[in-house]
Amino acid sequence: MEKLELNGLLTQISQIRPARAVGRVRSVDGTVIWIRGLAHLACIGDRLRLYHAGGALDGEVLRIRDDLVAMLPDEGPEGVSQGDRVAVLGPPVLAPSDDWVGRVIDPYGQPLDGRPLSPGPRRRPFRTNPPPAAQRRGLGGRLRSGLAAFDTFLPIVRGQRVGLFAGSGVGKSRLLASLARGVEADVVVLALIGERGREVHDFVHDVLGPEGMARSVVVAASSDRSPLERRRCALAAMTVAEHFRDGGRQVLLLADSITRFAEAHREVAVAAGEMPALRGFPPSTANQIMRLAERAGPGLVGAGDITAIFSVLVAGSDMEEPIADILRGVLDGHVVLSREIAERGRFPAIDILRSVSRSLPEAATEEENDVLLQARHLLGAYARSETMIRAGLYREGEDPLLDQAIRAWPDLDNFVAEAAPHGPHAAFNQLRLILRRSGVRSPQQKRRLSAAG
Repeated sequence: MEKLELNGLLTQISQIRPARAVGRVRSVDGTVIWIRGLAHLACIGDRLRLYHAGGALDGEVLRIRDDLVAMLPDEGPEGVSQGDRVAVLGPPVLAPSDDWVGRVIDPYGQPLDGRPLSPGPRRRPFRTNPPPAAQRRGLGGRLRSGLAAFDTFLPIVRGQRVGLFAGSGVGKSRLLASLARGVEADVVVLALIGERGREVHDFVHDVLGPEGMARSVVVAASSDRSPLERRRCALAAMTVAEHFRDGGRQVLLLADSITRFAEAHREVAVAAGEMPALRGFPPSTANQIMRLAERAGPGLVGAGDITAIFSVLVAGSDMEEPIADILRGVLDGHVVLSREIAERGRFPAIDILRSVSRSLPEAATEEENDVLLQARHLLGAYARSETMIRAGLYREGEDPLLDQAIRAWPDLDNFVAEAAPHGPHAAFNQLRLILRRSGVRSPQQKRRLSAAG
């Protein structure tokens, strides 16, 4: 412990500069502050600190033009006047530490839980390249999730990247908390991007609780924070996850939500002069999302993995809206939460037929894949005829497959909502029992009957 504290102190000392370059405010244009005298010293992305009569104001370099630098401040420019001094702080970095487990921090590594926090010995940039594609390991083994749906229909494997697509108020946060508590991992890193301040407190203290926080690092930027800070929240969480991955840990990263990350990037990009082109989002949005997602996944030989779950807010359950479409194309699976299912009281409100795990069929045995295929056939048959069944227009005996689907549907629907404390093996046994009760024969049973006949 003393060594870690000494390393953190040395890191803080190394960040102290005896002198800083200083410029002056020339003009304020909306939310952008133009500064003269720093164009030959400041770089895009550098942090700046503006000193005015009311105190200090931090911000980031967005543009450099001729002898002027454009600064986007973290807060409104109230109190700023011409001639105010502006100092260059340098590129933003983060120094994660193993001591951060159990803590709540902001995107700059400052504590939000009222206790002192020491940085780690290594300073990391917020933006970095993912491990070389040709040197990364493949996806690992299946992880126990604690939920029946994820232990069977939608398995999560080490290093997988999954999208959680949901509208507002359908149980997304509750599901993320269940996964944070239940998925096998050494460390859980949560990015709460643009959440209401009250929800951050409730998520940490009530939803996660002491058990969940004991292995978690929470990085939070509430909705009142600047777009710079909200965008950096996702980058900071990824940087913290990479610290533990490089130390050989298995990391579960939960980001809630990528939609708010994209919206924060839109505000920053528009202030930097980029024009909206993709249904209101600037062209760079796709690259920002894909670069973030690619940093997760399997690590190099000797390192750990980052298993990531990114949530996406889909307005009106529109899976074709830009952010959902971009993210779905770079992930290893997607889970769709349905408002209709939530409204009839089943949580988690997972729509199995619209959800896909690209870890299958490799993540399950041949027999387990047969069971999943049979269960999906029954769910699909019921979904296609649900209106007719509820209207009383179907008579038993007209379609053997639909008869089995009607018998199995209540149990299958309840199964998706159940916990699976004993792991995938027990969950699959329960699923086999449901199919057997509905009259579905396994391929092995069919072969035995065929041989006997």
